[in-house]
Amino acid sequence: MAGCVFCGIVAGEVPAFRVADEADGVAFLDTRPVFKGHVLVVPRTHLVTLADLPADALPGYFRLVQRLAVAVEAGLGAGGTFVAMNNKVSQSVPHLHTHVVPRTKGDGLRGFFWPRTRYADDAEAEDFAGRVAAALA
Repeated sequence: MAGCVFCGIVAGEVPAFRVADEADGVAFLDTRPVFKGHVLVVPRTHLVTLADLPADALPGYFRLVQRLAVAVEAGLGAGGTFVAMNNKVSQSVPHLHTHVVPRTKGDGLRGFFWPRTRYADDAEAEDFAGRVAAALA
């Protein structure tokens, strides 16, 4: 898609520090990493959200994400990885991408990137669970 920086990287028109270039996707270093070695994995075709990824592309794409999570840990000597994806909100580039962030104990990253909350009680939790389950059906 014209003007999409990630499409430009996939096409080789925008420079990037590539980690993988395969049929199921392209992986490259994030230019503003949470920690050094933070990798972005994108599908080759322009899709905006996870909902746009065709069902037959899911296994290959997430197999690549899984392999990258293992490679980031092994290649960087990380204690683990944080794998995340934004859909629309906080999605700085409107092209589906998965973050694979190296983690080490004591790295300062606490849980998610945002403050956590609690349900007022079990009834409120049940209400939220029911609303999501109903939308899933």
